[in-house]
Amino acid sequence: MMCEKMFENTFLEEILNITLLSLKVSGTAVLIGAIIGIPIGTALGFGWFKGKMMLTRIIDLTLKSIVNTFMGLPPVVVGLVVYLLLTTSGPLGPLGLLYTPTAMIITQLIMAVPIVTGVTMSAIGSVEKTVRERALSLGATDRQAAWTVLREARTGILTAVIVAFGAAISEVGGIMIAGGNIRWVTRTLTTAIVVETNLGNFDLAITLGIILLSIAFIINLALTIIQFRGQKR
Repeated sequence: MMCEKMFENTFLEEILNITLLSLKVSGTAVLIGAIIGIPIGTALGFGWFKGKMMLTRIIDLTLKSIVNTFMGLPPVVVGLVVYLLLTTSGPLGPLGLLYTPTAMIITQLIMAVPIVTGVTMSAIGSVEKTVRERALSLGATDRQAAWTVLREARTGILTAVIVAFGAAISEVGGIMIAGGNIRWVTRTLTTAIVVETNLGNFDLAITLGIILLSIAFIINLALTIIQFRGQKR
């Protein structure tokens, strides 16, 4: 009886540890990604890199193409790159970050930044022309017109963050390569599901799957509510 109780406590502790680590890694990566990606996406959406010169137009198109390309980066490739950078023979090897949560955050950050940037860029680009022209025609300054565009695009910007978080927390290949999937240290919901399924521990795998689906549902529900409120205003 006592052994069963200890096993149950350990089971619950491991599930809690895995869930909290997943939220910590993905949340940190997306937060940093938002800090980096939103300003870049805003600049690209407003076309601040555009100009009359052919060179500036080429730079603008090149930057947008790079963002769109990186939005589809294969996670395993990102994980491999991070692994090669952080391995003992790599340029960042002396930092000792391989197989740590930090390595997993770096991996998800590389994937989150293009998503946040691309969706923000699209959100602002979709409202920038008409809203900006209307604001300027009513006597607003360039700064006031830009702020008006940002307010109109706020739902899209929030969507960018939520989409990036959803992609990050459901990612498995990249963080498994960079984090090593070490029990109690770098095991997340997705990597644990893979391992426990291979080991035949279906009870734990199903439990973790339900938790992951619940988080995904909450994310989608939040996105739907945000979009609905944005449409009403």
